[in-house]
Amino acid sequence: MDRIELQKLRELPIEGVAERLGLRVVRHKALCPFHDDHHASLSFKVSKNSYRCFVCGASGGTIDLVMRHLSKGFVDACRWLADEHCVILTEYQPQPSDHSHETSFDASRYERFFERPWLNDEARRFLFEERRIDARVVRWCRLTSWKDRQGVGWLQIPYYDREGQLIGVQNRNLVKGALPRFRFPVGSQCSIYNLPVLNLLREGEALYITEGCSDCWAMLSAGHKAIAIPSATLLKQKDVELLQALASSLSLTFHMYPDRDAPGERLFLQLQEVLPRLEHHQLPPGCKDFSDYYLKTKSDETS
Repeated sequence: MDRIELQKLRELPIEGVAERLGLRVVRHKALCPFHDDHHASLSFKVSKNSYRCFVCGASGGTIDLVMRHLSKGFVDACRWLADEHCVILTEYQPQPSDHSHETSFDASRYERFFERPWLNDEARRFLFEERRIDARVVRWCRLTSWKDRQGVGWLQIPYYDREGQLIGVQNRNLVKGALPRFRFPVGSQCSIYNLPVLNLLREGEALYITEGCSDCWAMLSAGHKAIAIPSATLLKQKDVELLQALASSLSLTFHMYPDRDAPGERLFLQLQEVLPRLEHHQLPPGCKDFSDYYLKTKSDETS
C-alpha cells in the first residue's frame, strides 16, 4: 500500500465505516462498543472524519476504528476497509514480471480469458444456486473463473467501456469470509460496470443503477437494463459527466433500489446530486439489497 491508497482509506466517511461495522449512528452518535455503554457516548466528528468516546477515551479515524472493533492489525484492518468499500490496493494486484514500472492496464493479457468463458464448480454454485443469476446474463457479462495455486476459486469479472474495449478486471474470492475478497490486475479501471448496455437504450427508457456487480446481475436477471457503481468513493468525474450526458441526450429515467443501510442511502443522495431525477425505490422489509429482493421473488415464484 502506498501513501495515496492509505489516504483513500482514511478519507472514507467515518460514520459509514461505523455502520458497516454494525454500529447504529444517530445524530453523529452511537453506543460505544469498547465499554458497557447505555447512553451513546461514542461521538463522530464528520468535519475531521474521526470518532471519540468521552467515557472510555477511545478515539481515532477509520483505520483505528476497524482495528479496535475487529481486533485486527493495521494491515488486516486496511484490507477489510478496502474490501468493504471496493478501494483498489496495490498489494492485491499481481505485479508484472518484466515491467515493474508498468502502471497502465494491459488488456491483451486478459482478453483471451473472456473469449470462451468457463465456470468452475464454485463459480456455478455461487452464480446459479446461491444467486440464481440468469444464464443469459452470465453470458452477456462474460463471467469466467479460475483457481489460484492454493486451489481457491475466483470469479473473474471483466469491465468494458461503452465501445466494448476491455478496461479492467475484478477477481472475486469465492470462499465466504476470506480476505482479500477482491483482486485487481495492475491499472484496472473498475468504476461503472456494464457500460455496453448503454448502447441498447432507447429514448426515454429506464436505466437502473445498482451498488456492486452482484446487484447488477440480479437486476439484469429481473429483466431491467442496469449499470453498477462499485462504491461512491470510486465515482470519478468522467463517470459523472457520462451519466449527465446520458440523462440529457436520451431523456432516460434513472432508478435505484438503495441498500437498506445508511451507506446505501448515502450513495443514493450522492448520485441524486448528479441525476436530480433519480427515482428512489424502497426495498421491502427483510431485504438488505436488491440481490436479496431478487432471491425472494424467485423463491415466491417457485413456492
